[in-house]
Amino acid sequence: MRGLDWFIFFLADVQTGFGPFVAVYLTTQKWTQVEIGFVLSIGGLVALIGQMPGGAIVDAARSERLVAGLAVATIGVCALGYAAWPIFPVVVAAATLHAAASCVLGPAIAAISLGLVGPFAIGERLGRNARYAALGNGVAAAVMGTAGYLLSSRSVFLVTFILAIPTLLALSRIREWEIDPARAHGAVPREVPDPDATSVIKLVRQPPLLIFAGCVLLLQLANAAMLPIMAGVVTTRSSQWAPALIAACIIVPQAIVALTSPSVGRKAQQWGRRPLLLLGFAALAIRGVLFATVSDPYLLVAVQIFDGITAAVFSVMIPLVIADIAFGSGHFSLAQGIVGTATGIGASLSTVLAGYVTDKLGSSVAFLGLAAVAATGLATIWLVMPETRRSAA
Repeated sequence: MRGLDWFIFFLADVQTGFGPFVAVYLTTQKWTQVEIGFVLSIGGLVALIGQMPGGAIVDAARSERLVAGLAVATIGVCALGYAAWPIFPVVVAAATLHAAASCVLGPAIAAISLGLVGPFAIGERLGRNARYAALGNGVAAAVMGTAGYLLSSRSVFLVTFILAIPTLLALSRIREWEIDPARAHGAVPREVPDPDATSVIKLVRQPPLLIFAGCVLLLQLANAAMLPIMAGVVTTRSSQWAPALIAACIIVPQAIVALTSPSVGRKAQQWGRRPLLLLGFAALAIRGVLFATVSDPYLLVAVQIFDGITAAVFSVMIPLVIADIAFGSGHFSLAQGIVGTATGIGASLSTVLAGYVTDKLGSSVAFLGLAAVAATGLATIWLVMPETRRSAA
């Protein structure tokens, strides 16, 4: 359990190195914005297309631990490629491999968690996962920002490569025999094989999975563009303090996730999944309305508390509800890939559509539109989404 905690912590550190630092670094290497945009687009496209194949690979693997280790090693090599040879073919290959490796890491972590603790303790375990990921993101942003400022943008990728080593050491603390392979895939022991229960076709036709994937698409459609648009608004209203205010807007939600995620996992088992899903969507809708109406840049940071609530809820609830729905199918990771595809589509549409509305009608209208999308997700959970919590009985 401790090995998984620290694996997630260091993995969040490693993944942070590939965020906005890529664009900063390539700009210092005299890349044009068109070339940078092309590389980022390739990574985004591979990440979207690779969600379902990545989940299927984890389901088919005999060792989720080995899959996760190979993915981390691949990401470390990609970071070294960025640092050592920032030329177009190497960077394109690194961006592609990094996106592909990331497609299997999310499902592999959830599968390892499920294999360690089982379906009735998975809620609290996912809460711990979210806590250590939030802590890792916060520490990594500080460390890499400092390294980039004091040394160079290249040093960020060298630090990322070095951090892959403790990530793999933490993974080695999890023994192979401690992970129940059937449980990790969402399967249940059967005396007689049941092809119908383990059918992929039956899984993807399950109404709860399709409804939930639609809700997650609405979540990302409402959420993904909020912070970028708000950052532009803050920069316009208070350019001097914009970097500090935007940093605070990122830190506040991460702190709330780190503090509250384990409680979300416990409450999901006590109350059921639907009340927490409703809470997450309600917080997102309120945040959109407040962004549209609040003008003080400093109060906007306080509004980010609602982002923390939404992030704490869904960082736990998305894999938890998928584990409920895929229980007994043996295709837990494939179901994660299906919902992951919905996540990517929603996030991609959000930034494009909200950016267009902001340019044409202003940021307030865009925020109210995003709030309306969140309210649609809230109504869908309330009216259509069934409760998926299972009891030990």
